[in-house]
Amino acid sequence: MIPAPRDPAAPVGELVAELAGHLGEPAVVALACDLLGGADRATYADELVYLTRLADTAGHPEEWSRVWGARTLLYAWDEGAVPVVVAGLGDEAWRVAEMCLKVATRHEVAEGAVRLAGHDLSRVRGHALRLLGVAGDTEHVATVRKALTDPDEDVRRHAARALDRLEQRLDLV
Repeated sequence: MIPAPRDPAAPVGELVAELAGHLGEPAVVALACDLLGGADRATYADELVYLTRLADTAGHPEEWSRVWGARTLLYAWDEGAVPVVVAGLGDEAWRVAEMCLKVATRHEVAEGAVRLAGHDLSRVRGHALRLLGVAGDTEHVATVRKALTDPDEDVRRHAARALDRLEQRLDLV
């Protein structure tokens, strides 16, 4: 059994680091991948306090376990998590897909982002474009250019920034 967090109100990144101090970072990555993959949250009741800052997660929808698992990967990472994050981009719950986009952006994993550039929710499209700007390659330029005509102004702004980043990173003119 692991001890309770020193400060349960600390930022999640600090709590994840504290948990890694108890379990080791590979174990934290493994439990995050397990949660993102749909594991029963009851399996990780003690650890969830570190990942959520909540003493009790029972009242939250099941998709939140997957969100919490993905968010943990912002702070604890191993390349072995890539397939689980890419699979999470296809999650039916938009919050899970959005968090996986954030994780993929942080760790520069572009695989799977193109399909979310056409998502129904503009905030998800924006995150997908941000990811393509950070980690995309020449085959993603057309997708980013297409988003310059998106009906949502924020998405168009993300597309313009992503295109600038792609052009700079890939030395495109």
